[in-house]
Amino acid sequence: MQSSILDPKWSLFIKVAKLGSLTQAAIALDVPQSMISRHISQLEMQCGVRLFTRTGRGVTLTEFGCQLLPRVEALANEADDLADVIRTSGGIPVGEVMVGLLPSTVEPLAGKLFSLVREQFPRVKLHFTEGTSSQLEELLQEGRLDMAILLREGDVSTTEESVLAQHSLMLVGRTRDHATAQPTIALEDLQGLPLVLPSRPHPLRVRLEKLSKTHNIHFDCAVEADSIRLQWEIVAAGGGYAILSGLFERVDDPRFSFAKIVKPELPRSVVLANTLRRPHTLATRAVQRLIEQEAPGLMLH
Repeated sequence: MQSSILDPKWSLFIKVAKLGSLTQAAIALDVPQSMISRHISQLEMQCGVRLFTRTGRGVTLTEFGCQLLPRVEALANEADDLADVIRTSGGIPVGEVMVGLLPSTVEPLAGKLFSLVREQFPRVKLHFTEGTSSQLEELLQEGRLDMAILLREGDVSTTEESVLAQHSLMLVGRTRDHATAQPTIALEDLQGLPLVLPSRPHPLRVRLEKLSKTHNIHFDCAVEADSIRLQWEIVAAGGGYAILSGLFERVDDPRFSFAKIVKPELPRSVVLANTLRRPHTLATRAVQRLIEQEAPGLMLH
């Protein structure tokens, strides 16, 4: 979102500096590359000095460009804050809010959230993005999302993120499988079982690697599958065991049996995280409150 107070060319400058490429900036902003190149050239003419050095792989900031970038970013944030004050002087949320959703939260949340925002905040425009937890976290860090629903493994009591739901991890096997025949299974008993796991850098893989070191347990990743739906189907086909939370999945599927992992229990949380790279607005705060109020009931219905 470009500010109407700060010259939009400086927003392009920030985007090109972050991506290191005119081409990538054009793709991200969905504008012609020639327009970005022309505007950057106009800025350089105004400054009387080069802002970027062109290379075979893209562009890098000159020494002057490096000095300029943090000050321009600060001005852009201040301009966005001021623009929001002007737009919402009547106390009505206005503007675009960019929200990231995990694939497993799309079905229970996307349509309902859209309807609630349209009903309660008609001047707010939602922009949804779907991705894995690691993908969404990267977009948050880059300031390309205002907020996102993420997975967090382990204790989240020390974070400032809003916990929307929490559940203990379970081992999922086929019906009448010996490993999931009892209601619980000790963590150490997972050793030697063929596991169906998401690929790195999924938070679960990172967590299992830490548990492997602290508990001296070897976890056998037999198959990598990067969606819950894929993991279900591979387990159903006899490819191994999945480790899931039951937060979104249908645990009444007759093809599967479940055992809660204990000794220790492994909590997984779904949280709402905010970016530190974009200013909060009346609109983002309104959408955040709505998600915090509605999401827990929608995800666990």
